[in-house]
Amino acid sequence: MDAIRECCAGLDVHQANVVACVLKGSLDEKPQMFMREFSTVLSGLLELSDWLTQLGYTEVAMESTGVYWKPVFNVLEATCTVTLANAAHIKNLPGRKTDKKDAQWIAELHRCGLVSNSFVAPRENRELRDLTRYRRKLKGYETSERNRILKVLEDANIKISTFMSDVFGKSGRLMLDALVNGEAIDPEQVADLAKGRLRAKIPELVQALNGRVTLHHRKIIQRSLEHLEFLERSIADLEADMEQYFAPYQQQEDLLQTIPGVGPNVAKVILAEIGRDMSVFPSASHLSSWAGLSPGNNESAGKKNGRKRHRATKR
Repeated sequence: MDAIRECCAGLDVHQANVVACVLKGSLDEKPQMFMREFSTVLSGLLELSDWLTQLGYTEVAMESTGVYWKPVFNVLEATCTVTLANAAHIKNLPGRKTDKKDAQWIAELHRCGLVSNSFVAPRENRELRDLTRYRRKLKGYETSERNRILKVLEDANIKISTFMSDVFGKSGRLMLDALVNGEAIDPEQVADLAKGRLRAKIPELVQALNGRVTLHHRKIIQRSLEHLEFLERSIADLEADMEQYFAPYQQQEDLLQTIPGVGPNVAKVILAEIGRDMSVFPSASHLSSWAGLSPGNNESAGKKNGRKRHRATKR
């Protein structure tokens, strides 16, 4: 392998420590090697940054190991050019494996220009991603809690979901509260609880609410409703914060919403994931490949294999 860098470093990153291997020397000679191990606490990473600066090294490569690469990247990005590699692309040959050998292997590949850099979004975009991804997680919890309540209602032979498109709307919440409180729901009470178009279905709702609701069912529904209300408040607070974070991107968000099927929330997710600077993607094909939307191509001896290809690293 022909070297293209006279000095570079390879990092083998773990949860508690990072092993750094530095290679220095002319391109046509065997390089001099320096090896050190550092802690991944902030003081240890600052010591790593100072050590690399003292040696005059700014070209650094490391694997995208879980989330452990993030604190290392956050410290080094201010002073070094960090190349984040997909671990599947730089896997070492089988044999004697140690942390030092892994760091040396990464450094040797980087010295020869064989480490492809993964797209790492700017810090402001990474913060936006935290918000949109956390909202998606909370919405998933919200959906799970609603499904749990529907399951308990079916177990109690309460069939209101058959006649209501939204059990958790205004009328549905009132009926669920009445069930939790152990009230005997008669036609007159259903008439008070049903709102809007549901008033035309009062006879069906009376029959649907006539089930076998035990104390066990009431307690489970009550706990789920309390958790659901907490999640709804959390999502509302998060969305209010997101509006402030996304205020500088309002023009891009409005343009994205001109795409059929893209609403405010989807537009925010797209902006958070790919950002505004499209120069990081050489072409639309590169963007679709990075997003995992391009089919793989694995052919041998004229036969296409169905093996799953490695996607481009997403960060």
